[in-house]
Amino acid sequence: MTGFVSKNAFNHNFIPGVDPYVIKGDPTSGLLPNVNEKPGLEGEGDKKIQAYCFRMCLTDHPENRIPFQKPSNYDEINYELLFRNYEARKGPIRDMYSYSNTLLPWINSSMPNRKTDTNNKFGFSTDYIGRNYDYPEASYAEREKIIEDHRNYQMGLMWSLANHPRIPEEVREEASRWGTTKDEFEREDGWQQQLYIREARRMISDYVMTQKNCEALVVAEDAIGLAAYGMDSHNVQRYVDANGFVQNEGNVEAHGFKPYPISYRSLVPKKEECNNLIVPVCVSSTHIAFGSIRMEPVFMVLGQSAATAASLAIDANTDVQDVPYPNLREQLLKDSQRLK
Repeated sequence: MTGFVSKNAFNHNFIPGVDPYVIKGDPTSGLLPNVNEKPGLEGEGDKKIQAYCFRMCLTDHPENRIPFQKPSNYDEINYELLFRNYEARKGPIRDMYSYSNTLLPWINSSMPNRKTDTNNKFGFSTDYIGRNYDYPEASYAEREKIIEDHRNYQMGLMWSLANHPRIPEEVREEASRWGTTKDEFEREDGWQQQLYIREARRMISDYVMTQKNCEALVVAEDAIGLAAYGMDSHNVQRYVDANGFVQNEGNVEAHGFKPYPISYRSLVPKKEECNNLIVPVCVSSTHIAFGSIRMEPVFMVLGQSAATAASLAIDANTDVQDVPYPNLREQLLKDSQRLK
C-alpha cells in the first residue's frame, strides 16, 4: 500500500493556481487527462504506485543528436497542464521553483561524450503519473502496451518543450539544443527499450521491511546486507486540491539516516507458499521502505547474498527458509559482505 500524503507535497509539484479542467474554471467540462477528482483521505492506503519514466540518454552534440520527434498519435491535451504551468508563473522562468535555477523540467546528469542521464523533475515532467497502475499484474503483452504508451507520452513531452508555441521561447531554444543519441540504443529514433520500473510487485513474507527498519527503530537480526539510501518515492497521482487546482501527490524525500540491515526473511517466501525461491529485488517491504531499498547497488548486495544462501541450501539439500543463519552469516562475512 501507498498512503495519501498531500501534506508532504513540497517538491516536484505545480505552481499554485493551475486549473485542472478541460475548460478553465468549468468543472462540468471534465478533468484533464490523468487527474483524479477524489484522491483519497490523508494517510489512507491504496494500491497506487510511484510513476515510471524513461531515463533518457540525451546529447547536445550536433553530429550525434537526433532532434525530438513528434509521435504519430500526439494529442496536445495530454500536455495542457504543462502549458498552463508555464503560463501560471509570476516572474522569470528560472524563478518558477525556488529550489532550482533551470529552464527545463528535467534533470540532466552529465555522462561521458557529451551525453546525459536525464530524469524527472518538477510538476510536469518525464514521469507519466497515474498510467502505470496496471503494470504489476499485467500480462507481458499488456505491459508492452504500457511501455509504448509511456514512450509516446515522453516523446510528445520532449517535442512539446522544443517546439510547441505555448512553451516560452527561451525554454524551446534550450530544449532544442538536446536530442536523443545516434549511437547509444538500437532504435533509429534513439529511444531505449527499457522503461524505468521504480516499483511493481512486492512479496509478503514472514518479515516485512518497514520505515522503522530504515530509521533503525527496529533492527533486523538476520542481516544479509545493508541499504544505504533515503526513503524516496516519486509522485503517485495527480488530483484536484481543496482550492480547485491541480496538485501531485506521493513524492517522498526523507534522508539523513545511516545504512541499515535487510532481513534474510524478507527475501524468502512464507514456507507454505514456496520453499525454493529467493527474491533479491521484489523484497517483502512496505511502499515507504522499498523507496529506500530500490537502488541498484542494494540489489547487487542482495543478489550476492541470495546466491550465497541458495548455494548453502543446495549443498545441504534443504529449503531456503531452513538455511541456518549463523552459517549464512559466516559465509557472507568471509566473502566481505557488510552486515552492520
